[in-house]
Amino acid sequence: MTSPDLRHHGDVDAAPGLADFAVNVRVPHPPDWLRERLAAALGELGRYPSVPAEERAREAVARRHGRSPDEVLLLNGAAEGFALLPKLAPRRAAIVHPGFTEPEVAFRDAGIPVEHVLLDGDFRLRPITTDADLVVIGNPTNPTSVLHEAAALKELPGRLVVDEAFMDAVPGEPESLAHDPDVLVLRSLTKTWGLAGLRAGYFLGDPETLRRLAHGRPHWPVGSLTLEAITACCEPFALEESARFALEAEQHAAYALEQLQDLVVVAPKGPFLLIRAPRGTREALRDKGIAVRRCDTFPGLDDTYLRVAIRPPEEFAVFVDALRVVMEELA
Repeated sequence: MTSPDLRHHGDVDAAPGLADFAVNVRVPHPPDWLRERLAAALGELGRYPSVPAEERAREAVARRHGRSPDEVLLLNGAAEGFALLPKLAPRRAAIVHPGFTEPEVAFRDAGIPVEHVLLDGDFRLRPITTDADLVVIGNPTNPTSVLHEAAALKELPGRLVVDEAFMDAVPGEPESLAHDPDVLVLRSLTKTWGLAGLRAGYFLGDPETLRRLAHGRPHWPVGSLTLEAITACCEPFALEESARFALEAEQHAAYALEQLQDLVVVAPKGPFLLIRAPRGTREALRDKGIAVRRCDTFPGLDDTYLRVAIRPPEEFAVFVDALRVVMEELA
């Protein structure tokens, strides 16, 4: 059995009524054009998801990344992708931490030995030694917001799995390995497009690996609305809008860093940042109506670390003001 703390996620911290800086979803709901696309698809819910709809979605993803459709595996959210990883049957899996904990949960629940590769200091990737035959790492990494260099990732031993759930929030995606046929890359659409409640993601990889991952899945594993969402979010208009969002996110991150530079552990490259504050800060913020993500559930971190979702400056100022008051009170 895995530790229940590894299953802790930011949505638990973001209770109703609190200003949410705990969850890394960019917007509270999909944009109007996407909601219209999904609403138009509601009339098809009396039918099972169709093969043509699945093919359209795979082709849209393939075009978006310059891949072939047989190098795309559509998922019912990126979380399903982590749950499928044990099908690769590694002898030993290495998880680079601090990092998203669901891959470790999946391997441990499947009885596969897991090794922690702990990064410290600035949490940037350095040469590592491991006898694991599969390595999982996030890029940008949740919760540190570090963007690792693609060349450094390629030096990691064994089969490489890269969680790029937040890569579309990085302008130009400069360190992405989504184009590399030798790497298994996981993508999510829920963060940028406000689709956390729908679940939408995909794997990019070589066809044989994707067939192994897909083996044994139930029939119709991805619903009609998710197929429509994946197709829509990979079309040219959506990609242009996503690129604008990434530039905005970069500006918002610069503002957040300026406001909290004494507390920020490393300059954020994703839409969230890791700060270090006195013990009791999270609870005190909660008492003031502010939710942030606890980080003692991430291997390698303790309860002095907090993850904070980056919002537009006018929203983020609410968090900064509350944090300043809390810091004064705790001092």
